[in-house]
Amino acid sequence: MEHDETGCQPHPEGPILCINNCGFFGSAATMNMCSKCHKDLVLKQEQAKLAASSIENIVNGSSSGSGKQPVVAGTVDVPVDSVDVPVYLVEAKAIALLPSHASGSVEIGEAKAEEGPNRCNTCKKRVGLTGFKCRCGNLFCGSHRYSDKHDCPFDYRTAARDALAKANPVVKAEKLDKI
Repeated sequence: MEHDETGCQPHPEGPILCINNCGFFGSAATMNMCSKCHKDLVLKQEQAKLAASSIENIVNGSSSGSGKQPVVAGTVDVPVDSVDVPVYLVEAKAIALLPSHASGSVEIGEAKAEEGPNRCNTCKKRVGLTGFKCRCGNLFCGSHRYSDKHDCPFDYRTAARDALAKANPVVKAEKLDKI
């Protein structure tokens, strides 16, 4: 039984604390780090290598071998009369093609600013996520959510009749020849 071959020989000086001072014990096989700190170090080194190679690929203009063309961003002077200009948005895993208009980005920003906090259409109480959308299209709190508690212009009777007519079509029997 030789412990030298397997590397299980205990150290004569005792256990060594991790060099990152995390409180765990390290070993010489992991550069005097605990297993978690050593694994984190290896992951950081691999990510640094991948980042360096991807930056090098972008700078050199070569793709990653998948046959995709790199997306190049730049500025273009476009007159205001132009309407359909595609804008490429690059995310971590997806590339989206969105149509853009000359004033489209301004309209989107203004719509979000005007929306503000969700409020009941009757009492103007803030409802947040607990608000209820009525069929008339307005947002209401818990006490005004029903059609009899607010002036709802939606015609429930006609909607119910249409739904029943669509769900239960009229079945007519074929006329029989009389003998």
